[in-house]
Amino acid sequence: MKLMLQELERDLLGDNDVDVGDMFGTGLNMEIDGEWSGPVLTEPIHEPPKESSSSESNLSSISSNKEASHFSSRTPKQMLIECAAVLAEGNIEGASAIINELRQLVSIHGDPPQRIAAYMVEGLAARVAASGKYLYKALRCKEPPSSDRLAAMQILFEVCPCFKFGFMAANGAIIEAFKDEKRVHIIDFDINQGSQYITLIQSIAKLPGKPPHLRLTGVDDPDSVQRLNGGLQIIGLRLEKLAEVLGVSFEFQAVASRTSLVTPSMLDCRPGEALVVNFAFQLHHMPDESVSTINQRDQLLRMVKSLNPKLVTVVEQDVNTNTSPFFPRFIEAYSYYSTVFESLDVTLPRESQDRMNVERQCLARDIVNIVACEGEERIERYEVAGKWRARMTMAGFTSCPMSPNVIDMIRKLIREYCDRYKLKEDLGALHFGWEGKSLIVASAWR
Repeated sequence: MKLMLQELERDLLGDNDVDVGDMFGTGLNMEIDGEWSGPVLTEPIHEPPKESSSSESNLSSISSNKEASHFSSRTPKQMLIECAAVLAEGNIEGASAIINELRQLVSIHGDPPQRIAAYMVEGLAARVAASGKYLYKALRCKEPPSSDRLAAMQILFEVCPCFKFGFMAANGAIIEAFKDEKRVHIIDFDINQGSQYITLIQSIAKLPGKPPHLRLTGVDDPDSVQRLNGGLQIIGLRLEKLAEVLGVSFEFQAVASRTSLVTPSMLDCRPGEALVVNFAFQLHHMPDESVSTINQRDQLLRMVKSLNPKLVTVVEQDVNTNTSPFFPRFIEAYSYYSTVFESLDVTLPRESQDRMNVERQCLARDIVNIVACEGEERIERYEVAGKWRARMTMAGFTSCPMSPNVIDMIRKLIREYCDRYKLKEDLGALHFGWEGKSLIVASAWR
């Protein structure tokens, strides 16, 4: 069993011109080498998997058959839902049997329904084996080989336009806030690789007149992927060099602290600076009142409000994986990620290694955590736009609708991608989606 869990862990680890457009500028049997390793074990395993030294991808071997066998009239979706339902009722043996059958029906190389099913079934298997929390902790904290995780995240933001549009909307709102300001301070609690700020600095350089002085503060959380790959200092140096080349006055500082422990005094806010706080795909990682009475999510928002920022931008995935019980959460996650997988069909061919890396390094990690983990071990706690609106309002913020110029330019860019991508404005927030499904929501507050 330990070997099986190691194999699952190993695979998933495997962890512009400036008009407005420029502003945006396992617990069950595992298939190894195509063969099944043994019968289903129906008792949960509570021991964490040991670290595997192999670099081979087990998920690839789990479902690498191009031609899936068909010995059930049910679709993979129907089987997944049935499996989640019986698992929610505590029927481990029944769930295990469905998981074994599903593994022979789905393929990570297939069409979008096949691919999403292949990853969802591994989340179910990890839940059955009670290994999800250990698996996800390893996925987040173990150093990814050759920075594969960071590279995959960057590709995801590029090839899934809804993520990119979210960054564009935030940058557009930030640029609007720069008007008539000589000095601007941006605080970001999760800079990632800094790509949002590469575009922002390029945009500032092309603004009419003398650009404002920009100071960027990034929180260097010790558990972040960036820390494992050299920390924010490397990203800061890259941004400083870009700003120097483009003639933008720029400072960067990294605050070495867990996000939950950041205090106003650590952020070095200075008189005479317009303060902007950017939350891009970060707030959902903060545990809320459903996890702990401390409620770090609302506590962070109240702390930011005390800084009296001119603008706060929030970009998040528009899905509820926070407070729902397991079965409705599974259904919600399936609906959401099915849409993401379908949208990738337009931007990357199915055999693309970049696409495989994005699905395995980014999306599969989220899926495993959402499906297999509970309590404080469930980190990917997304909320829908209405819930974020309520939280921001309770923290004392007022909605700041996006500029019509920003909205018009993003609409134009969306049309250049594919008419199946959609933009909807609702109560001041911008929803970016695929056909009728909202995927990303961006909003601004003051």
